[in-house]
Amino acid sequence: MHRTPSALSFPPFKRLSTSSFLIALLCGCATLPSSGPTGREIQRAAQSDAAGAGFDIVPLNDLSDVPAPSATPPFQLPPHQIQPTNLIGTGDVLEIAIYEAGVALFQTGGAEGLTASPSERLPLYRVDSSGNINIPYAGSIKASGRTTSELEADIRSALRGMSENPQILVSIQEVVSNSIIIGGEIGRPGRLSLPTNEETLLDAIALAGGYRGEAKDLIVKVQRQSTEQEFRLTDLQLAITSDFPVQPGDRITLVREPLTFAVMGAPGRAQQFTFPASQLSLTEALAIAGGSNPNLGDPKAIFVFRFVRAPDGTERPVAFHINMMQPRSFFVSQRFAMQDKDLLYVGNAAANQPSKFIQILSQLFTPVILARQLTD
Repeated sequence: MHRTPSALSFPPFKRLSTSSFLIALLCGCATLPSSGPTGREIQRAAQSDAAGAGFDIVPLNDLSDVPAPSATPPFQLPPHQIQPTNLIGTGDVLEIAIYEAGVALFQTGGAEGLTASPSERLPLYRVDSSGNINIPYAGSIKASGRTTSELEADIRSALRGMSENPQILVSIQEVVSNSIIIGGEIGRPGRLSLPTNEETLLDAIALAGGYRGEAKDLIVKVQRQSTEQEFRLTDLQLAITSDFPVQPGDRITLVREPLTFAVMGAPGRAQQFTFPASQLSLTEALAIAGGSNPNLGDPKAIFVFRFVRAPDGTERPVAFHINMMQPRSFFVSQRFAMQDKDLLYVGNAAANQPSKFIQILSQLFTPVILARQLTD
C-alpha cells in the first residue's frame, strides 16, 4: 500500500539539517543579548581572585543588617575665634572726628582762635596694607589689630602737647576685615559684614538673602585660611551636623549638586535619577526605577553597589544584596538609606534565556508561516 508522506516527516538528510540547526541555536542561547549579569554571576565575581576584581557582598536579610546612615565628616576647619566687633583691620575705611577745647589745632574760630568745642572731621582713611593710617601732626599710627577705642587713645596720645585736651572719635564706615565673602546659589552674593561676630553659617546665609533653589540640591563649601570643608545644606537644617559660627575672612559658596543614583540591569527603566527628597530609601528607589521587569529581571537579585569609606579614609567596593521575594525584605528595604552616586542593579533572571530563545525562533519562522498561509 502506498503511504502518503506526513506533512511533518522529513527525509533523513533534512532531519539531520534541522537537528543541527536546532542544536546550533541552543548553543547560541548562552550568547543571547543580556542587560547584565545574573545574581549568581555577581556572587562568583565577588569571590574572584583576579587582581582588583574582588568586592564584598553584604546580604540584607534582616533589619539588623541595615548599615547606619553615613555620618557627616567632623568639623575640621580651624577653630572660630571671637573678636571684638569694633576691631580694625587692613582695608577698613575709618571716619575720625577730633573735638578740641581752647586753641584749636585743626580748626580756627572765635576770637583769637579760641573755640568753644568745635569738631573737625578728617577725610576718610583707608587702613593701608601695612595696617597704618597717617594723621596730620600725629604721623603714622598703627590701626590694624586695634579696636576703635584703642585707636582713639593712640591718636589722643600722639596729639598731646600740640592740641589742648583733644577728644577723638573713631568709627568704621566700611568694613572689610570683619566680613565674609559669600557667593554661588545665594540671594545677594558678595561681601557680608558681621554685625556681632557671632553669626552662624545659617545666619550668614539668611543675611545674604537666603539660598536659591532647593536645599536638598545644595552643597555648602566653607574655606577658612587654607582649609576647606563641604557638606549638604540639609544636614545643617536637619541638625545632622552642628551649625557653627562663621569667622571674618571665611569664603562661603553654595553649589548646586543634586543627589543622584543610577539604575541598571533589568528594572522597569534604566537611567540616572535625582533624589526627590534629601533622604531616600531603597523601597522608594525601586519604585522610582519601576521595580524588577517581570519579563527580564530577577527580584531575588537586587544589589546596591557603593564605595564605603573606612574610618582610616580608605574606600572599599561593597554590593548590598537583598532578596525581594522574601516578605521581610520589604521592611528591610524601607530602612536601607540610599546614598549619593549609588548604583541600583536588578539582576537578570537565568530563566529568561529560554524565553529569549523562543522569541528569536518566533521572529525567524513567523514570516515563513505567514508566507505559506498567503500562498495556500
